[in-house]
Amino acid sequence: MDPICKGGCLSHETNEESLGSMIPLSDASRRPSRFPIVTTAIIIANGFVFVLELMGGDAFVTQWAETPATIVAGHHWVTILTAMFMHAGWMHILGNMVFLWAFGPEIEDAMGRPRYLAFYLLSGLAASLAQTAIMPSSTVPNLGASGAIAGVMGAFLVTYPRDRIRTLLFLGWFTRIAFIPASLLIALWFLIQLFNQVGAVADVGTGSGVAYAAHIGGFIFGVVTGRVFEGFQRP
Repeated sequence: MDPICKGGCLSHETNEESLGSMIPLSDASRRPSRFPIVTTAIIIANGFVFVLELMGGDAFVTQWAETPATIVAGHHWVTILTAMFMHAGWMHILGNMVFLWAFGPEIEDAMGRPRYLAFYLLSGLAASLAQTAIMPSSTVPNLGASGAIAGVMGAFLVTYPRDRIRTLLFLGWFTRIAFIPASLLIALWFLIQLFNQVGAVADVGTGSGVAYAAHIGGFIFGVVTGRVFEGFQRP
């Protein structure tokens, strides 16, 4: 599916390029005590919506993606929810779902299923509001799950900072598995978002189309509220 351009190219929230040659796969330090039903359901829901996108084409994306200027005008608020289940292409959805699977099951286990679902959706809302606040007059459709996933990563950072994340490293033509502390991996990811957002502000009109402000907003929400949703009881 090609990105649409209506007042600019489609802006998306994506994690798959955020760490360059590193892709987090799973928590190597612990396993959830229960099967991550909610995380699995979210992944299935994203896949289902992506199929609808492929079938509906640009018209579907235009209808259900979030446009900041429209939200500010008080219209189509439902797209704040629908946009967080949409993706701009195969690499976009695959990258986001890999990130969610790497960090989501442990946070679902820590919060409990109902609170985790509420937390995930509110993280996506915080991400959307952050992006809208940065570009309130933008008519570029926004979509992507990684604002909500950024919230999960923020909660993981404050809950399991010492856990080691099984990470796939790309070293030229070679790949290997490394075990990287969550605090280092997630902090590096967040610094990249900050750096890129500063660059996007400095180079208006020449950005990559990635909604970095959404990443930052979702992440800060996760850091601040993660322990609240866990009931302040470290698993």
